[in-house]
Amino acid sequence: MPGFDIRAVNLAALNSLTKYPSIPTYHELDPRNGGLTEEVTVFPGPVIGTEKVDGTNSRVILLPDGGYLLGSREELLYARGDLIGNPALGIVDNLRPLADALAGTRADRIRVFYLELYGGKIGGQAKQYSTRGGTGWRLFDVAVLDGWAERLAWPPQRISRWRDEQGQSFLGERELAEQAAASGLELTPRLFTIDSGELPSDVEGMYAFLGDRLPRTLVALDESGQGAAEGLVLRTADRSVIAKARFQDYQRTLKRRANSR
Repeated sequence: MPGFDIRAVNLAALNSLTKYPSIPTYHELDPRNGGLTEEVTVFPGPVIGTEKVDGTNSRVILLPDGGYLLGSREELLYARGDLIGNPALGIVDNLRPLADALAGTRADRIRVFYLELYGGKIGGQAKQYSTRGGTGWRLFDVAVLDGWAERLAWPPQRISRWRDEQGQSFLGERELAEQAAASGLELTPRLFTIDSGELPSDVEGMYAFLGDRLPRTLVALDESGQGAAEGLVLRTADRSVIAKARFQDYQRTLKRRANSR
């Protein structure tokens, strides 16, 4: 396999290969009005519930040559050694020290740390975590990319299709916890592990379940935060099935149903 050279690789392809895929909603969205239907994601066996933090999706991409890239969900913002970085959403300023600490080891694979950066002035719900301007981050997934040389040569459409069809390889729950501990990172809060049969199948039941399991955020940055939580991420231990359940989706759907009666 040829050596990795950041100056020679197709950065657009690398960006696409390492983007975080969209997570479906637990109750399927109706494309006609954006409301939730009664169709649910089917989980085989136990389900792990974690808090979904409302911030900005950020990437620390550890490269085979020991360097790194920082990115938002959609674009690359900084490469190790750059004099100037894209200041978008404060990702570079907040995560560069972390990336410096994580990088430096040569490997035959690309490893991507996905973190939610939140608080400060990040998004409309930053005040739920702090009204004093503090920021924080939580690790929620790690992907490992083998065979990068071949995939970087793929056309854009093939990369997008590969990503949409779950081509990326993510760490399972045990490996993710081990990686977080080894890297000195905190995971998004783990709330429960239950049998999939215990998840409510109806919209009203799931809204009540959210309120019961996560009445307030567990990642407030200080006591000034207003405390509302965004919702849950539900996943199997091997991450083969994953879905999200957000308070606002259920509130909007139930309000629409009540108004239509």
